[in-house]
Amino acid sequence: MMLVEETQVPLAALPVADFKSHLRLGSGFAEDSVQDAMLESFLRAAMAAVEARTGKVLIEREFSWTLNDWRDASGQALPVAPVSAIAQVVLTDRAGDETVVDAAAYVLRPDPQRSRICPVSGLLPTVPMGGSVRVRFLAGYGPDWSDLPHDLAQAVMMLGAHYYEYRHETALSGRCMPFGVTSLLERYRTVRVFAGGAGQ
Repeated sequence: MMLVEETQVPLAALPVADFKSHLRLGSGFAEDSVQDAMLESFLRAAMAAVEARTGKVLIEREFSWTLNDWRDASGQALPVAPVSAIAQVVLTDRAGDETVVDAAAYVLRPDPQRSRICPVSGLLPTVPMGGSVRVRFLAGYGPDWSDLPHDLAQAVMMLGAHYYEYRHETALSGRCMPFGVTSLLERYRTVRVFAGGAGQ
C-alpha cells in the first residue's frame, strides 16, 4: 500500500502574513520578507505533522493510492479525509498493463472521517492476480487557508510557532507536540475499530 502526494500546497495558500502576526514579528521594515522562506518551512512542517496525526488533508491537493488488493470489495475506505472527488481508478496486471475502470462502476461516499469508494452494484472490480489497483483522488478541506476548520488552523499556527521558538533546540524529539496542539487535534483523529479490516 502506497500513498503519493501528486500536487503540493501552493505558496499562495499558506498564511505567512498571519503567521508573522501570530508570532508578533515586527512589520513595516525593509527586511520584512527576510524570514519568509523559513516561516514557510515551519508552516509546511506543522501542516505535515497535523495531517499525520489526524489523517486529515488540510489544503486541497491530489493523491494516488496503490493497493495490491481491496480490503473490502463491497466498499473500500480511503486512507485520508475529507475526499471530494475520485479522478480515476486503474487496474494493473502482473505484466504492467493498465486498464482504466469505467467511472460509472463506482461512486464516492464522502465522510468527514473515512470516505469510501463503493461499487454502484455488486463489488469493486477484481484486482488482477499479482497486480494492483491505483486510485487517484482529490482530498482536502478546500484550496484556501480560510476553508480549514478554525481549530485545525489554530493548531497549525501553534505548532508552527513551537517549531519557530525551538528552532535551535536540536535535542527536542521530532515527535514533540505541545499539549495545546494535541488537545485541538484529538476530535479529528480517526478511531480504528477493525485492525486490518474494512474499517481501516
